[in-house]
Amino acid sequence: MKKVITFWVTLITTMCMLSACSRAQQPPSEKTAASPANKKVLIVYLSRTNNTKAIAQIIHKHVGGELIALELVNPYPENYKAIVDQVANENTSGFLPPLKTKIESIEKYDVVFLGFPTWGMQLPPPMKSFLNKYDLDGKTIIPFNTNAGYGIGSSFQTVKALCPNSTILEGFSTKGGVERDGIKFVMEGEKEKQAQVEVKRWLQKIGMLSEH
Repeated sequence: MKKVITFWVTLITTMCMLSACSRAQQPPSEKTAASPANKKVLIVYLSRTNNTKAIAQIIHKHVGGELIALELVNPYPENYKAIVDQVANENTSGFLPPLKTKIESIEKYDVVFLGFPTWGMQLPPPMKSFLNKYDLDGKTIIPFNTNAGYGIGSSFQTVKALCPNSTILEGFSTKGGVERDGIKFVMEGEKEKQAQVEVKRWLQKIGMLSEH
């Protein structure tokens, strides 16, 4: 009789343990799962010739959130050669230009899109200022870029280096203007339509597409 009782106690205990293990392995509920719909989004961009701004606006159309342009306390000169020289000096010295733009309660955002042109094959100093000023630990960071045809350079790698405790998703890059040749704003007509398609495809790929 004792053997029978011991058998049933052992069996019931084993079943309870298996049931508890099964519950522990269940995925989180849909309410806590990550999705664009329940994330607070911030889109921050730096744009000299408005090409990066145009991409930022396309992103905003699809994901919503807050759209903010980075502005400096001391704006860069209008002359192209003058700004190239100034940026080169800032990159060499590590100078971070002070920002006029202020973002309140950045901790409330879950996802931060970072938009910028490629300057000297590097991340522009104002964007470095932003990443040094604000704590983005634990957030999802998504870079996007326009350039004169030479690509992103080291810009995306710098974003990763300055956000070591953030999740960095695949970035987006497209050719914009070539200010050196006097070609500035190009995001219009067929180029703008092409950008619309490319951005939407990219957002879908990284799981951030949310139609409004």
